[in-house]
Amino acid sequence: MDLLSISNGSLFIAFILYLIATFFFGGAIRQNKKERHQKTISGSIGLYITIVGFVSQLVYFFTRWFITGHAPVSNLFEFTTFLGMSMILAFIIIYIYYKTAFLGLFALPITMIIIAYASMFSTEVSPLVPSLQSHWLSIHVTTVALGQGILFISFVAGLMYLIRQIDQSKISLRNFSLEFVLYCIFLFIGFIVITSVFNMASYQATFEYTENGATTTTEYHLPAIAAPNSGELLTENAMSPIIEAPKWMQGADAGRKFNTVIWSFITGTAIYLLTLLFTRKRIGAKLQPVLKGVKPDMLDEIMYRSVAIGFPVFTLGGLIFAAIWAQLAWGRFWGWDPKEVWALITWFFYAAFLHLRLSRGWHGEKSAWLAVVGFAIIMFNLIVVNLVLAGLHSYA
Repeated sequence: MDLLSISNGSLFIAFILYLIATFFFGGAIRQNKKERHQKTISGSIGLYITIVGFVSQLVYFFTRWFITGHAPVSNLFEFTTFLGMSMILAFIIIYIYYKTAFLGLFALPITMIIIAYASMFSTEVSPLVPSLQSHWLSIHVTTVALGQGILFISFVAGLMYLIRQIDQSKISLRNFSLEFVLYCIFLFIGFIVITSVFNMASYQATFEYTENGATTTTEYHLPAIAAPNSGELLTENAMSPIIEAPKWMQGADAGRKFNTVIWSFITGTAIYLLTLLFTRKRIGAKLQPVLKGVKPDMLDEIMYRSVAIGFPVFTLGGLIFAAIWAQLAWGRFWGWDPKEVWALITWFFYAAFLHLRLSRGWHGEKSAWLAVVGFAIIMFNLIVVNLVLAGLHSYA
């Protein structure tokens, strides 16, 4: 067995261990209040399994580092898996401090979705492009991911707070907004499912299109709903495209990425509707009874502390280290690249979160909504900016 197989296998083992740990955290939250001893044991077992899973991820990380000769954070697969590792690390620290088994019931499944999302991209090892051949790759990207991993905990606590506190017995804007957030998680699942199905089927279609006066080709691994702008299908017996990607979606493979987003929406929506049909309740209403024994004040405190710690870490990696590296790689500190813009938007949003919390007294539900929206901005940067918008960071 080669090192790459060991590396990828370690990541798969971590995924399975997180799945098992989730069941133990579920046991810790569901048991009767009188059964405190069993709850403690169940939560502790869940924590130990999570730590073993994290160690397995470390094995993946360092073996891949050894294979590539650089920190494995240079493409979308590597960065997203490291982000998942950062989320787990943040959860472990929070659990040890607060003994919060209930947080694992939500944090681990969402992290597994992130890891599964990463696995849909190419796991092949490839040489670094010239602009990435710098030690600042490790410094900048890992710090950004660590900051986002800590901010992820604020999202989980905020989401749990909203599910716990919002009245699910009636239709309201608050209920609709919460359900929309949960629906977006299903879109992630939709991407994973549809990509897995067509990968197993080895689906492939080639399009030819002209970009900047040069003719080039791109390969689709999902049936083409959206073709490249002015693209021509070369593969026989492949599905004919329904629409073309908009002209403003320029850059390598923009049409293919746009097509992936469309398929994710279709599949995720179908899974969400099937879930509603099966449960006969909104997702939020179905989850609310699980959180009855959770203290809202504890969730509120976790939300705030996660942002208070994660924000300066993100500032360091996403703005300061990023600006230094941009100057070394491209000869300027700032250039309004889509990634740079969304990093700045993220920074302003979490700065506003702390300002409103400390000076305006935005606690409880208001803070929870801010925590959820803040992480949605991070996910927009990870997904839409990478899969749809073109820029200097398109290699990611």
